[in-house]
Amino acid sequence: MTSSIADTRAALAAAFNGLAASCYESVPESPIPPAIVIVPGSPYMEIVLIGKAATKVKLNFAISALVASNSNAGSLDNLEKLLIGILAAIPQGYIVGEVQKPTVLEVGQSPMLVADVLVSTYYTQTN
Repeated sequence: MTSSIADTRAALAAAFNGLAASCYESVPESPIPPAIVIVPGSPYMEIVLIGKAATKVKLNFAISALVASNSNAGSLDNLEKLLIGILAAIPQGYIVGEVQKPTVLEVGQSPMLVADVLVSTYYTQTN
């Protein structure tokens, strides 16, 4: 069991260490593609239990897969390979939602092709 929400993000990020991509537990200033970025989903927290002994929430994350957007076909192929790798590496205890459609995102001067994998897990904070 993790001791903080940040530990939950870190454990999820660690699951992707074997993939050929930079992995970030939060949004970096300048991601280096290919990259995996774990960000809060929407809604971020769904309350399951609020009590004196423990607080339990369902945490929703978007795992953003980013690749360089150099050519349409090549970039899409690279993104799809990264997404399949992410799906295969998601650890037990996570509920996988949907993979959202790819979009082009301008990061600094660099265009990137991005798609999000929506996942959720349960977190209990003991008080």
